Amino acid sequence: MARKPIIAGNWKLNKTIKEALELVGGIKEKVADVKDVDIVVGPVFTALSEVGKLTSGSNIGLSAQNLYWEEAGAFTGEVSATLLKDAGCQYVIIGHSERRQYFNETNETVNKKIKAALAQGLTPIVCVGENLEEREGEKTFDVVRDHVTNSLKGFSADEMKKMVIAYEPVWAIGTGKTATPDQAQEVHAFIRKLLNEMHDESVAESIRLQYGGSVKPDNIKDLISQKDIDGALVGGAGLKVDSFVGIIQGCLS
Repeated sequence: MARKPIIAGNWKLNKTIKEALELVGGIKEKVADVKDVDIVVGPVFTALSEVGKLTSGSNIGLSAQNLYWEEAGAFTGEVSATLLKDAGCQYVIIGHSERRQYFNETNETVNKKIKAALAQGLTPIVCVGENLEEREGEKTFDVVRDHVTNSLKGFSADEMKKMVIAYEPVWAIGTGKTATPDQAQEVHAFIRKLLNEMHDESVAESIRLQYGGSVKPDNIKDLISQKDIDGALVGGAGLKVDSFVGIIQGCLS
């Protein structure tokens, strides 16, 4: 099955509204003719609405970086799926390693957030991956199995097909270190095998798997050429027009 590549920029805690509009404006101009790659930008909450206006009707999708699983109520500081849709989002990143590390995100909360996103028609980009200690302790597959099976517990085949899964080896995020294409492919193939075990081959083969971890224009071609790597969740390189566009262009055959 041919899976359309998806390149998503996770901006983390960066860019004012003005800076966000300048960045997306620059990207939009350079990728206007791209049809063979799904392009997604993920600004901070405060910039979502304005960026949503700029991307509306274009080939660039809008993603939030997080959400809360309740729709409304006394939850100070939280943002719901409905509010994200209202701001123009089509996607939401869920369970990023930084959310797990700094904000006590768990498989259980990730699961609740995925349900909330799907209920409002948002595409969840669900993050899984091991840290350096776990990689060096040869626990990569144990950690990834735990994240995949427990974060994605209880979803139907149809719901699964509406998700994107991002494998992000935590030791490669923002460090300049990148898993080799072979290392990344090995884990992506393992994730696809897990999805097959949890559901069936049609689910496993339809879900797009992104790699995240110091992705740049000069390594995307080798990564995307791997059988089970269908795109990238891009951090630092997503904050500059030329590097993000270069990654997108690296996915074009």
